[in-house]
Amino acid sequence: MVYDTIVKGGRWFDGTGAPSAVRHLGIVDGRVATVSTVPLDETGCPRVIDAEGRWVLPGMLDVHTHYDIEVLQQPGLAESVRHGVTTVLLGSCSLSTVHVDATTAADLFARVEAIPRKHVVDGVEKHQVWRDAGEYAAYLDALPLGPNIAAFIGHSDIRADVLGLDRATDRSFRPGAAELGEMERKLTAALEAGFVGMSSQQLEFDKLDGDTCRSRTLPSTYARSRERHRLNSVLRRYGRALQGGPDVARPHSLVTMAASTVGLFRKPLPVSLLAAADLKAIPFIIRVFPLLARLFNGLGGNLRFQHLPVPFEVYADGIDLVIFEEFGSGAAALHLADRIEEQRAMLQDEEYRRRFRADYDSKFGPRVWHRDFFDAEIVDCPDHLVIGKTFGQVGVDRGGLHPVDAYLDLVVEHGRKLRWRTTISNHREDVLNRIAVDPGVQLGFSDAGAHLRNMAFYNFGLRFLRRVYQARKPFMTIEHAVHRLTGELADWYGLDAGHLRLGDRADLVVLDPEGLDSSLDDYAEAAIPAYDGLSRMVNRNDRAITAVLVNGEFVFGEGAAAERLGTVRTGRFLRAESR
Repeated sequence: MVYDTIVKGGRWFDGTGAPSAVRHLGIVDGRVATVSTVPLDETGCPRVIDAEGRWVLPGMLDVHTHYDIEVLQQPGLAESVRHGVTTVLLGSCSLSTVHVDATTAADLFARVEAIPRKHVVDGVEKHQVWRDAGEYAAYLDALPLGPNIAAFIGHSDIRADVLGLDRATDRSFRPGAAELGEMERKLTAALEAGFVGMSSQQLEFDKLDGDTCRSRTLPSTYARSRERHRLNSVLRRYGRALQGGPDVARPHSLVTMAASTVGLFRKPLPVSLLAAADLKAIPFIIRVFPLLARLFNGLGGNLRFQHLPVPFEVYADGIDLVIFEEFGSGAAALHLADRIEEQRAMLQDEEYRRRFRADYDSKFGPRVWHRDFFDAEIVDCPDHLVIGKTFGQVGVDRGGLHPVDAYLDLVVEHGRKLRWRTTISNHREDVLNRIAVDPGVQLGFSDAGAHLRNMAFYNFGLRFLRRVYQARKPFMTIEHAVHRLTGELADWYGLDAGHLRLGDRADLVVLDPEGLDSSLDDYAEAAIPAYDGLSRMVNRNDRAITAVLVNGEFVFGEGAAAERLGTVRTGRFLRAESR
């Protein structure tokens, strides 16, 4: 047999969790044609990859991204591919661009996901030729995709299209039977086109951009039980997944969404909820997620909680950070994000500051941010004397100022030139290790493609593998870790991905375990050409990845993208299989 590519002598992981072994892989027409214990005949093979001393594993899945805009403009999605991610899921958090027009898409995405409004409008206006979910899937499939793409249909997308954004975000309006029927038809069409399911949202601090409905919550949050039940029934019928975002301030929404998985004389609904996080603000909450999963799965459900398996560190320029949306004074500041002088005047107002201090000092009740400016380090500022200090320390240095006043003074003075960071959750390694092995948890939630100036988890899979590989006290095998990042996710979402067995799609990564070092944690920025050179946070740790193949085609390796990445189609739109 003449192979298109041979990967020889690597420690091979098949994505099932089975024991790894040194093997030689031969690839033909984008599939694994041979898995051999002996070297393969290299005659006529145009690419031979020497993997001796390295790991050969299936390409990883990223099940929670917001690449919906970027994929239209930079379909290579190199920031994920370079770290061994070969399949990404779009359409998270009730947001997609399948039905809404460019302006409404910008209203949905720009503020919630911190993607500049101009580029949302430009991207959708330039590319939107599709008229329904089937045409959208076909359009994506024809792009020069780098990784494979799968997609949720967004509930907010459907709702805004059927009702119009104003009615879709009006508490007093209730859709009638015809409108609910139209939502069902759009969801059914998406599932027929192979979408993995629908994403929905109940989180109240995700706010709309734009002028018409600015600062209202996402359309999905206005849906009542009748609407949710009808759409969930469609998902059940097809055996597809509901991705849900419960509201941390309303714990009953978490229980309600989790309980929707249970069948009781009907098919269980696969439910993936956001997110199993070890919050600094609520240390005990991390114990709740596994308990809920065990409870409802024990009743015949199919519930998973998404989990980012690395510390959730965020950066901010001035006051531009989504965590401030969870309380009134913070949301008021972000409401004025595009009216800088008005915002600046408000931040100086003593009555406003009194409200902000009250919100900050209120430590009780569900919340995401720990609200501790002594745990928020300044990393860049025109005033070099404050760099490396926390806002709390700055307040002490300035005569005992309240931390809120120290923070707001610096924001007023320096605006977005003030850059700072804090870690919100997932800060305890022993807790991360315990959660990583829990069967009620899915490893994901990178938010890739969103919050461009705030976070970078493109290499979360590599950081997780490093923790497993270097653990002083082993808590899981490498094989199990690879399975959790690959085959387990692909199987749950019904996708042809995540495995590297005979006949499987040749999406694979050659990884040098010696490259799983501290560089995985380094801070880096890189320009986004399609977004007028906007500098975003990224990851750069190119020693770890020797080669990335998508559908048998080499696309990235040793810090360099192949010429074909983003210019020749290597990825595909993956259609989910019904259960």
